[in-house]
Amino acid sequence: MQGYRIDPTVLREYDIRGVVGEKPEGNLGPGDARAIGRSFATLVRAEGGGKVVVGRDGRLSSPMLEAALVEGLTASGVDVVRIGISSSPMLYFAELSAEDVQGGIQITGSHNPADQNGFKMVMAGRPFYGAAIQRLGELAAAGEWSRGAGRIEDRSVIDAYVEGMLGALADLPADRLAALKIGWDAGNGAAGPVLERLTARLPGEHHLLHTDVDGTFPNHHPDPSEEANLADLRALVAAKKLDFGVAFDGDADRIGVIDGQGRALAGDQLLLIYAEDVLRKNPGARVIADVKASRVLFDRVAVLGGVPDMWKAGHALIKSRMKQTGAVLAGEMTGHMFFADDYHGFDDAFYAALRLIAATLRLDRSVAEFHDAMPQLVSTPELRFAVGESRKFAAIEEVRGRLAEAGAEVVAVDGVRVTTADGWWLLRASNTQAMLVARAESETPEGLARLVGEIDRQLAASGLSR
Repeated sequence: MQGYRIDPTVLREYDIRGVVGEKPEGNLGPGDARAIGRSFATLVRAEGGGKVVVGRDGRLSSPMLEAALVEGLTASGVDVVRIGISSSPMLYFAELSAEDVQGGIQITGSHNPADQNGFKMVMAGRPFYGAAIQRLGELAAAGEWSRGAGRIEDRSVIDAYVEGMLGALADLPADRLAALKIGWDAGNGAAGPVLERLTARLPGEHHLLHTDVDGTFPNHHPDPSEEANLADLRALVAAKKLDFGVAFDGDADRIGVIDGQGRALAGDQLLLIYAEDVLRKNPGARVIADVKASRVLFDRVAVLGGVPDMWKAGHALIKSRMKQTGAVLAGEMTGHMFFADDYHGFDDAFYAALRLIAATLRLDRSVAEFHDAMPQLVSTPELRFAVGESRKFAAIEEVRGRLAEAGAEVVAVDGVRVTTADGWWLLRASNTQAMLVARAESETPEGLARLVGEIDRQLAASGLSR
């Protein structure tokens, strides 16, 4: 069989992601999408499946990639259910809720720039990542694809998806829900259609921004982890005197929140609010956070009677850890939030917004009051600096070796997180880009400076710098 070479740099740890266009500027196109479809269908059929659901975000390149992907899937003998423009969590819902579906692929560039796109995948309700993604490339290179003639159908799942989320508010008094005033910013991403339907079903006062799906992102880039992208939402919260505001990334699996005083909450701060609510109903439950989260979170989860679990960054890795350990709640600094107590366990920014509403009412505190009560440590932002793909993991191993020789206190589940008298610092290799990522946290600015100095010394010892 004739094979097809997929650029290995687009086959990431927990998704496929690249620049759309012809080489050398681009590394992801319709040929890649077709090959990915053929390889994925081959794996689905090997597990006894025969139908895959496909969704896409609003990027300009998504229809082209969808057409090629579907062509590849059907050519390898699986039927395809197209759900049209959708968020990633809506795709996950469609894959889990349909008994006749055994896999799912979302075409999305997530929070990346408009010229990029990619694929997020699930199979039989499980995250599809790591070696499984590499296997797609291997099958393509060898041309080891199944053959067939799959059929295509279009199916709408948006109403069932919205209906399924509303259970998050079912036990709350209607009058208290009606008193809430909330702002929402879809960022011109795939969140828009769901957001319009969802807020139409909610009591209270709701103000919506940028719900038109537009792959050029004319108002701001849809990445709520960047403060600059929250300016419109912050202005709306102030102008309308809202209780809080919610922002979404391009495929609505990441949430950003502005409190009533205009302050952005970090992912670990948001997770702490959820943990207080969830642990009241689930005493002793495990709560997972990625290695970039504040020690305040891990300490507070323990005080609340939960089991804190520090784990690797990455949505697929977190979901896999939840299934492995039975954790009911997890979150990442990037705004991915996962609920498995009364929900499906995947990252869903819409559902996370509803659970934030529920937490404020059940615990009788505003988002701003939660924010005020949190210890105020000093920390760096996430520091990212370019290091080649072939060098980044080797550099981390060198740092790990030196720290072991020095007898440092290290957590090594994802890079190295080092605790000292000043606080902690982290250095890890990005799974999605040719970069190293660093962060540090301390009780004082002076301590933070010393921690950053330690990061710089370790980098210098490996011939690198920020």
